[in-house]
Amino acid sequence: MTAARIQISAVSKVSRFLFIGLAGLCMAIGLHYAMAQTQEVNTALAKLEVPAGLRIERFSDVSHWGSPRMLALDAHGRLLVSLSDTGRVLRLDEEGKAEIIAQGLNAPHGLALLGEDLLVAEQTGVVKLARQGEGWAAPQPFIRNLPSGGHSLKTVKVSPDGYIFINVGSSCNVCVEDNPVRGTLLRYSADGRPAGALLTVGRHAQSAIWATGLRNSQGFIWHPDTGDMFATNNGADNRSAAKNGSIHDDLPPEHLNKIEAGKHYGWPYCWGLPDRPGQLFQDPNFTGEPDICQQAQAPALTLPAHSTPIGITFLAKSRLPADMQQDAVIALHGSWNRKQPSGYALLRVQFRNQQPVTAVPLVSGWLEGKQAWGRPVDVIVGADGWLYVSDDLTGWIYRIRSTQ
Repeated sequence: MTAARIQISAVSKVSRFLFIGLAGLCMAIGLHYAMAQTQEVNTALAKLEVPAGLRIERFSDVSHWGSPRMLALDAHGRLLVSLSDTGRVLRLDEEGKAEIIAQGLNAPHGLALLGEDLLVAEQTGVVKLARQGEGWAAPQPFIRNLPSGGHSLKTVKVSPDGYIFINVGSSCNVCVEDNPVRGTLLRYSADGRPAGALLTVGRHAQSAIWATGLRNSQGFIWHPDTGDMFATNNGADNRSAAKNGSIHDDLPPEHLNKIEAGKHYGWPYCWGLPDRPGQLFQDPNFTGEPDICQQAQAPALTLPAHSTPIGITFLAKSRLPADMQQDAVIALHGSWNRKQPSGYALLRVQFRNQQPVTAVPLVSGWLEGKQAWGRPVDVIVGADGWLYVSDDLTGWIYRIRSTQ
């Protein structure tokens, strides 16, 4: 062997050793990073308070895709997640790995299956994605011309009797809307035609309005036994208990409403009080007709003021403890304008005789002093019977399950 070949061979061996060393170093760095990440996650989860017999864990981190909002299940029980800020919809497998099933959407929020097709609520309407193999085709307009601006994110769900419901939030904090569709829940038939509470005849177009006086009802669901519809509602901000009085942190409380066709639920004139169930009280700084609050529908339950309740789900089909399965869970997204923040938690709404009677903490700890590190948005019982929670601040999807 010539000297040149010997020299090249030696260099090759050195290169191979160097490559192996670098690969090992990269693996060690990667392992160290993964361990550090796991430690960070465990440290965060340890801050959360859950009832004895339950545990909360991170099921998926979708933060690199966007901020997760509303949840749904596909026909195979896989979790669907909307990312309003990046215009995407994801599907997660049983290990929490994500794939994009739709993108380029206009602030997608609510998700619902209509037969085998997927409905996605955008800011100005609903699009339909027709079933195509294991996925869905490109989105096509289905319900159009809904108002945007203000509370623009919309939720869509299909009721047990096959109607499509959509929330349309208010354009303001407290005002009389020019557009009657604002501050409502709407109902449509399965083919996308308006099917509101008030039937119209003759040349008047059928309205889609089902219930009014709802400043922003992003979360709604139907009782598994009675079929009654319940909706969370976010009350007005910066209100006072007296005419021209100072802003009161605890007014108005948020509402859980039992939704009935054609009813008005008080906004912008009235709110409920925790110690006066079954009644509505007039905002002293924004009054309507003298008997407006007597004519409107009082909340089924009041919730902490400015806590921003959004997602709601019943636990009847869950594998959580038996004493919880007649109850519901509400995600409190959290306040922005209180001296002492409220929300940033999950509430368990206890039902008796199929009616809500009280709300108690289920998970707390996302709020530390006046600083929040997590913001729950939606809740859903998965195909495995456990409770899943989206968090648009951490970008995580949590899973809550029994420890037994």
